[in-house]
Amino acid sequence: MAIQDIYPTALRLLGRPVLVVGGGPVAERRAKGLLDAGAKVTVVAPVASENLRGLADAGLLTWEPREYRTSDLDGVWFVQTATGTAAVDTQVAADAEAQRIWCVNASDHESSAAWTPAVAVVDDVKIAINAGGDPRRAMALRDAVATALETGDLPLRRHRKPDAAGKAPAGSVALVGGGPGDSGLITVRGRRLLGQADVVVADRLGPRGLLKELAPDVRVIEVGKTPGHHPVPQLEINRILVDEALKGNRVVRLKGGDPYVLGRGGEEAEFCRQNGVEVEVVSGVTSAISVPAAAGIPVTHRGLAKGFSVVTGHEELSEVPARPDHTVVLLMGVAQLRDSAAALAGSGLPLDTPVGIVENGYLPDQRVTIGTLGTIADQAEAVGVANPAVIVIGDVVRVSPFAPQHFKTADYSTISPNRPRVRTN
Repeated sequence: MAIQDIYPTALRLLGRPVLVVGGGPVAERRAKGLLDAGAKVTVVAPVASENLRGLADAGLLTWEPREYRTSDLDGVWFVQTATGTAAVDTQVAADAEAQRIWCVNASDHESSAAWTPAVAVVDDVKIAINAGGDPRRAMALRDAVATALETGDLPLRRHRKPDAAGKAPAGSVALVGGGPGDSGLITVRGRRLLGQADVVVADRLGPRGLLKELAPDVRVIEVGKTPGHHPVPQLEINRILVDEALKGNRVVRLKGGDPYVLGRGGEEAEFCRQNGVEVEVVSGVTSAISVPAAAGIPVTHRGLAKGFSVVTGHEELSEVPARPDHTVVLLMGVAQLRDSAAALAGSGLPLDTPVGIVENGYLPDQRVTIGTLGTIADQAEAVGVANPAVIVIGDVVRVSPFAPQHFKTADYSTISPNRPRVRTN
């Protein structure tokens, strides 16, 4: 049978009687698939598998413990043979052909009137692939397509229409952490939801490259903030999320880092729930950990640091341990770097404590500046350090391959950098 002979279609079998001839593993799989489609399944086989017997005992299908009879086809819409005996399967297929009933002959796919595709379900999309009658090839292709849908490489976006009453279906909001900015560091779940979105409410520091891959009719609403400049206030962002969802849209709030790490995601989720909007939170790779890693700086390291604190301004620094073996990560701290360094020194942190600044982590223009608590403010000013940047303070900076040699000892292993660009003083 040439592939041109195939007319792809889908059968709606809800409530319709179907017949499975055979009681082994293949028959079991086919019967379960037919039950999932809502069919009324009858299995004819002298012996049935334990699972088939269990389904029959539960009243989910009918099992006739005997040999096949032609009369078993009476009133049937669809037939699946799976006896493992070619002669029996061929007879069932011939009887079905005579009565103009579609039949899958498991023993001979070449002469079978119908084929069972390799099937996967992703979200509410069912993938069914026939590959010239080659089941292994069909399964490989099915898995590849399913993976592409799961990861967002293929779009799962619905093109919805109002229901019969003219009312748009309920929308939803997903707060998606996009990671430090590199498009490859978003989670699989986040990428998939982005591929389903009708509206994307985007931050300045999220994975901007992914916005270029959206369908042309996906609306992107820019709400990005910079230090001291919030063109779209947080309350307005909250209202945008709710208003768009109430219109029936799937809304993705694409944020840099993690929504719940200094990202005000908790406020947005709370506002959505208060207004009856379904909300999902997808964690992201926070820049507090990932950006230092881009420069080969671990926030903890055996023998150097057992813990770390993440802060956003020098006011909180009086509450963190002022010790080189406790890592301090400063986010959005460039403008206050001199005050922050002074505050830590005033708390007792030695002036020779290593400090690293990583600008534009994981991006092509990443830059690393390394100094000490006593020198870093002057160094940053001299080279023009600017946001987005993450500042790491503590002995863990010694591990970075960008650190000056006199920072290191023979006991500190190094971590290969992601980008070669570096400035040290």
